[in-house]
Amino acid sequence: MKKVYFAISYSNRKQFDKEIESLQNLFSKKNMELCVFVDKYNFKANQEEEMMKAAFEEINNSDFLIAELTTKSIGVGIEIGYAFAKEKPVVYLRKNDSEYSTTASGCSFSVIEYENELDLVETMERLLNTKFIDSV
Repeated sequence: MKKVYFAISYSNRKQFDKEIESLQNLFSKKNMELCVFVDKYNFKANQEEEMMKAAFEEINNSDFLIAELTTKSIGVGIEIGYAFAKEKPVVYLRKNDSEYSTTASGCSFSVIEYENELDLVETMERLLNTKFIDSV
């Protein structure tokens, strides 16, 4: 089973319930596990080192990383950089009207701009149906 790491800012997580639920359904149908780090783990303010070790370990064990950057996030940027350095493909997501990150794009295999969760899932499914999935 392929594993997908989903990077999103903790403070923005609740704004993306529909998108994440839709992606979880899609990946489940494709026999893939979506690991939403901020949902799986809960760290206290003084546990920064443990948090990053856990994040890096999850990324190491994943086949690729999806980064939701409709709102820019330093933490998600670090996760992208780490995945890129480990030669893990990165898929950069952002809503159509959001600010574009050249840094995230420069590290990404694919950039998905979407209107809503239906558009996101449709576009992600097209990506998964290409040879991309065979390469991870």
